[in-house]
Amino acid sequence: MIIEVRTYQLKPGSVAEVEKRFGEWLPRREKLSRLAALWHTEVGPLNEITHVWTYDSFEQRGAIRAEAIKTEVWPPPIQEFVVTMQTEAFIPAPFSPPLEPRQVGPLFEIRSYTLASGALPGMIERWAAKIDQRVKLSPLVGAWYSEFGALNKWVHIWAYADANERQRIRADAVARGVWPPGGAASGLVLKQENKLVMPAPCSPLR
Repeated sequence: MIIEVRTYQLKPGSVAEVEKRFGEWLPRREKLSRLAALWHTEVGPLNEITHVWTYDSFEQRGAIRAEAIKTEVWPPPIQEFVVTMQTEAFIPAPFSPPLEPRQVGPLFEIRSYTLASGALPGMIERWAAKIDQRVKLSPLVGAWYSEFGALNKWVHIWAYADANERQRIRADAVARGVWPPGGAASGLVLKQENKLVMPAPCSPLR
């Protein structure tokens, strides 16, 4: 599976209108392939939306996107609000859950790590050893590594009821030795970023 993550910076005050138009056009786009998630940033870069799509292969992605443009079912009319656009492609780790419609939030934390070259196999191995205990505390939405875009990137997304639950669960995981799985202290993780996002009304993941 290929996971495409598209991040758009929008003009201030336009997020609600962009999500509205996105939702209005989505049924015609989903005749070709389904949306996995649409989020807007709550804490982090402001006026930002992130939409996530899944494909069986890069060939399927290319064919679907070409058909969407040819038949004019996509993109929605939001260009007037878009400041910048970024796309990245990821591959799910073996323990990453399927991206299916479900209600597990509504607060999602997206954590992005830049790893040292060659560190990815060790990261996946350490996560595999501890992930069963960690997901008992809060749902894992995805654990992915980059294929195109920024290299050596590890992204994991977690769902919480609210910010208070996030704080409580993270403290509990550390206190019990459930999490984190290691790697940062050894120099394998070079950079860490996070943001908190909320689902748009049309997002299948909520």
